[in-house]
Amino acid sequence: MSDEKNQNRPDQQINVELSEEVAEGVYSNLAMIAHSNSEFVIDFIRLMPGVPKAKVKSRIIVTPDHAKRLLAALKDNIEKYEAAFGKISQNGGAPQFPISFGKPGEA
Repeated sequence: MSDEKNQNRPDQQINVELSEEVAEGVYSNLAMIAHSNSEFVIDFIRLMPGVPKAKVKSRIIVTPDHAKRLLAALKDNIEKYEAAFGKISQNGGAPQFPISFGKPGEA
């Protein structure tokens, strides 16, 4: 089999590296999503109680195809989570104040 055919096999294993720094993760309690015809931009933000400013902690940019796969994966995992731990309540909902983006250093 040629290398080209091996690259297109669905059962091919991909080795993913995870550095210690990235493995620690970044806490976020708010996400804002924007899109264009070619990409989705997901900004992960940490809001602190009583603090009127917040900074984007991480920005992920994905293709529309990947955004759709991410949505399906989240849906599947939320269903599994709720089956194991019960329904996730949405009592808090979205923040009740306007959120706007400022220039770097203004947040």
